[in-house]
Amino acid sequence: MMTADILCIGSVLWDIIGRSPAAMRLGSDVPGRITRLPGGVAMNIAMTLRRFGLTPGLLTAIGRDAEGDELVAACARMGMVTDHIYRSEDLPTDRYMAVEGANGLIAAIADAHSLEAAGDKILRPLADGRLGRADAPWAGPVALDGNLTEALLAQIAASALFARADLRIAPASPGKAERLLPLLSHPGATLYVNLEEASLICAAEFTSAPQAAEGMLARGAHRVLVTDGGRTCAEGTQGAGVITGTPPEVLVTRITGAGDTFMAAHIVAEGRGAPREAALTAALRAAATYVSGEIGS
Repeated sequence: MMTADILCIGSVLWDIIGRSPAAMRLGSDVPGRITRLPGGVAMNIAMTLRRFGLTPGLLTAIGRDAEGDELVAACARMGMVTDHIYRSEDLPTDRYMAVEGANGLIAAIADAHSLEAAGDKILRPLADGRLGRADAPWAGPVALDGNLTEALLAQIAASALFARADLRIAPASPGKAERLLPLLSHPGATLYVNLEEASLICAAEFTSAPQAAEGMLARGAHRVLVTDGGRTCAEGTQGAGVITGTPPEVLVTRITGAGDTFMAAHIVAEGRGAPREAALTAALRAAATYVSGEIGS
């Protein structure tokens, strides 16, 4: 059995993405390409971590259907630890569908009901001794995504199983950003959000990433990174203030997964000892490379 360097907890599913080089609007019917790839926030982060040479362990729910068997096999082939995945007999494998045009993301639907239905069953390996126990909790990095239910995220925030973890948290989508409120002040938590998500969490209207980072810290966040597309990004830490960085200018060919790539690259850079400014620059560079299509999905 392989040993995980980092745990990726949350959504692992099939991404079904339709992309067209044409600008699209409501009702558009245009030629393009449709792909099916392993995806989900936790999976996208794990794939980027693998590209940087780390071995991620997956804690998620995947059905015991044909799609689930194929997905688990794909994860294992990529070098991920799949031994601790919760496999459900009665829940189907989750899916995400998005349509992207030259003018950005047009629409997306996340069918992640099985992950939500599985609840804390996905966390059993952290309590039964396989990865940790309440009196000897996992002490390494954890990438946690907001596709988990609000109740489970609140449970994690208060759980002894995560008391020593380096928690790196992504909201998954603006619609799920407010689920992260219980984790905001966790002493080991770093939140990765975009400008819209920061505004929703703080119930305020921010106009820039640095302003949002300041607002998140004032709201009680221990540490936060705020992105704003191709504009200035910010990282804020309690007691150390806010720093900023600017993404490299690139031709954008894809969007889905860019935030997850940014988060994973930042985790890797810090794991290698990079200071704040260098880690932020490395994450911005990796995200720019991803959206330009220079590396594989």
